[in-house]
Parts: sequence; C-alpha cells; structure tokens
Amino acid sequence: MQCHHFDAARCGSCTLIEQPYADQLAAKQQRCAELLAPVGPVDWRAPVASAESGFRNKAKLAVGGTVDAPTLGILDPGGAGVDLRDCGLYPATLQAALPVVAAFVSLARLVPYDVPTRRGELKYVLVTESPDGELMVRFVLRSTEALPRLRKHLPWLLGALPRAVVVSANLLPEHKAVLEGEQEVVLTERATLRMRVNDIDLHLRPQSFFQTNTAVAAALYRIGRELVDASAPRTVWDLYCGVGGFALHVAGPGREVVGIETSTEAVASAEQSRDDLGLAGVRFAAGDATAFALAAAAPPDLVIVNPPRRGIGPALAGWLEASGVRDVVYSSCNAASLARDLAAMPSLRPTQGRVLDMFPQTGHYEAVVALTRA
Repeated sequence: MQCHHFDAARCGSCTLIEQPYADQLAAKQQRCAELLAPVGPVDWRAPVASAESGFRNKAKLAVGGTVDAPTLGILDPGGAGVDLRDCGLYPATLQAALPVVAAFVSLARLVPYDVPTRRGELKYVLVTESPDGELMVRFVLRSTEALPRLRKHLPWLLGALPRAVVVSANLLPEHKAVLEGEQEVVLTERATLRMRVNDIDLHLRPQSFFQTNTAVAAALYRIGRELVDASAPRTVWDLYCGVGGFALHVAGPGREVVGIETSTEAVASAEQSRDDLGLAGVRFAAGDATAFALAAAAPPDLVIVNPPRRGIGPALAGWLEASGVRDVVYSSCNAASLARDLAAMPSLRPTQGRVLDMFPQTGHYEAVVALTRA
C-alpha cells in the first residue's frame, strides 16, 4: 500500500506499510505460533487475509485547525491538526462523507478543541459505515454549549448526507487522552446502525464496540460458529459478548446461549438483534464476565471468551481450569495475554488455531483458538 501521508512523514500509524503484505501476514502467524508454543502443539490453519486498504468501517478523527478550515485526522506532537480525510485505510464511500462532515463543522460553528490551550468545543468526529453504506456520525464535544447549533443545522447535514441515519453528540468534558465520554445525546430518530454480518443483522448503538474490519469480523464469526458446532454443545456462554456477534452466530435449535457484557448499550443492541431473529434460546445480561462465572450454579458445555487486550485474567482462567467446562473458544486481539491465560488453564489443551488479520499495515491481529479438556 502506498500512502502520501506516510511518505511525507505526516502520519506514521501504519508501522508496517513498507513491508509487502504477504510478509506482514506470515510474520503475524509466526509470532502468534511462537507465543503459544509453550502451551502445547496447535494445528494452525491458514491465516485469514484482509484487503490491504479500504478495510476500515470506522474513522476516528481528531479535529484541529479552525472553525472555518477544520482538519479531520490526527494531531501532531504540538497539537496542530493533520488532515487525513483521504486516508487509504478508509473505503472510498467513507472518504466521500468526510468533506460533508467538515462543512457541517463550519456551518454549525463547532470550534475545534485546541489541546495546548484547552479551548474550543469539538474534540473528535467518529464516523462508522455499515455494509449497506449507511452512516453513524458522532461529534465528541467538551460541553453542551454547541448542542443547540447541532440541532439547528442537523437538517442540512441529513440533506447533504442522507446516508447519515444516526447522528449523536458525545460529551467529554475532561481534558484527558480518551476518545469519548459517558454521556451520549442521540439527535436522530434512529439510534442504531444496522451492521449486516454474514446472515445476521447486528444493531450498533453509538457507544457499542464493533470490530473495525467488517469482512474479517464476518470470517471470525463464521470460524467461531464452525468450532462451536463441531463440539455440539447444548449450553454456551459468550463472555465479553459485545453486541452479540458470537452468541447470535452460534445460536440454534436445542441450544441455550447466554451472553455477558459490561456495556449496557451493547447488551441493548444484542437484545434487539436477538428479537429481530426470534431466537428464544438466547439471553443477554449486563455484568462482569468473571463475576458471572464465579457466581454460576453450574458451568455450560462450552464457553466463548473474547476479552479486551488485557485478556481474561487469572480469576476467570482459574475458574475455567477448575470448572469442568468441556470446550473453550478463545478469541484474542493480544497473543501475549492469550498465551498467559492458556498457561493458567493446562487442562484445556489447544487443538486448532487461526490468525485473522483484522489490522493490516500494523503489528496487530486477531487470533482464535479452540481448546478441549484433556
């Protein structure tokens, strides 16, 4: 992939961009295999490749510049805005929406937040595109000061960008290095973006997490479904379930599925998808995955875990080791924490593994491993 922003040293986010893609993919597979080698032999299947460019479904854009000439992209070390609207990681359809969003910033007088002086209102613009081309546009603001102008000029945005079906304002009053605050104000009638993945419509709310590579996420859920079906469990837990991707894919006749997730927004999204599909045997609840497992009266036949980068941790790993759970499907975005967690569950032996390149041009990737009790 060639990038004029990288060549001009304006953006170095794609740390592996100068390596041929086949070499990137092979190195990720090798690195993952090396990290998991101490826990036992793994039958590594061929890695799942991604498109090299245009694969991101979400643009996370720091806002800089001025209200009349805003930049959407990143901030340089001095806090000045670097415009990356034409970033090659975004598909052309997503890129095409960003000039309209920038024009709206000027029209609504959303003054870019200046990090060095801590003045201004608009910190980030977050734009997510569904497989159908619909958009969710979120404006991360320092306060409610700009909300009346957002509402006043919203009809212009919806007219100029009719694909924007969900528009919201997120409030982040603190001066800290986070992307969003706790409070969300939805400005449109619709509050969810429909993300069609395989044969399932997942409903994404503004503060719900979704994988940034839709095509590879679809492959991940298909692989998860195949691994679960091969074990033929009657009861399944999906811990750290997010918007229910794994839980909804593995649901079926005669199978009870429970999904646990800390985000109430994500749980509401998962429940909406479940109801649309008419899946009576699937239940979702908001809560801590470890606390749920430790308090359960009995374990299920199979557990799916898809934790954040820190992994599942010693408490849940210890519970899985002692629980008698027959099978585990572990999806990880950090092979180092995956290896650490597997070492804490020696009775659950890895049988099959797959690397999925969710993040081309970087050193990050997803790995999914099937475990069976020895």
